[in-house]
This record gives sequence, structure tokens and C-alpha cells, in this order.
Amino acid sequence: MESSVKKKIELRKKRAIRIRKSLKGNAERPRLCINISNKHIYAQLIDDAKGVTIASASSIQEKGKKSKDLAGQLGEIIAKKAEEKNVKKAVFDRGSKKYHGLVAEIATKAREVGLQV
Repeated sequence: MESSVKKKIELRKKRAIRIRKSLKGNAERPRLCINISNKHIYAQLIDDAKGVTIASASSIQEKGKKSKDLAGQLGEIIAKKAEEKNVKKAVFDRGSKKYHGLVAEIATKAREVGLQV
């Protein structure tokens, strides 16, 4: 008999794979990958063709608790870093998370700054 924790982890991994199999990032349109852990929020722009991270941002560098305000700041930071690297468009990879709350806030703020997600 399988434990409920293992089953939950397996389902989360399956969801992430199902979402990522249709998303491919390249130099003109990298993948904006979001990861939310229990303590921090991470965002990366990834060029899958080369296997290189173009830009990254995390809540480790920012002061404050994990909240929508912090997620908004992270969205602005990653969009500004993308602008410095001449990236105007990105494919949004939410991983296994639903598109609401912190994930939606990151995408919204990135769009407001000028990144087309």
C-alpha cells in the first residue's frame, strides 16, 4: 500500500511533466519557470535549446515574507533582467502549480513591466 504523501508527490511530478512537455524555450522566447517552495519563490528564464539559464531571481535576495507583494517584486525583477538581455517574449511555465495566487501575481507584474508572457 502506498502512502498518501508519496502519491501526492507522484501526482505533482506528473502534472509538471504534462505541462512542460508542450513548452519549449529558445533564445528568442525562453521559458519563464516558476518554483515555489515552503520558504522561497524562484523564477528563471531558461533557453531549452542550449540548456542555459538566461536570468534568474529569487525571494532569497529580497527581504520580507513570502506574499503576493514579494511575488510581484520578483515578477518585476525577472522582467527587468529579461529586458537587459534583450528578451521581450517568454513562455510561462507554472510547473505543477495552479495559475492563481503567487504564480498569477508573478506573471501579472512581469507583463506590466513589459515582458510578454
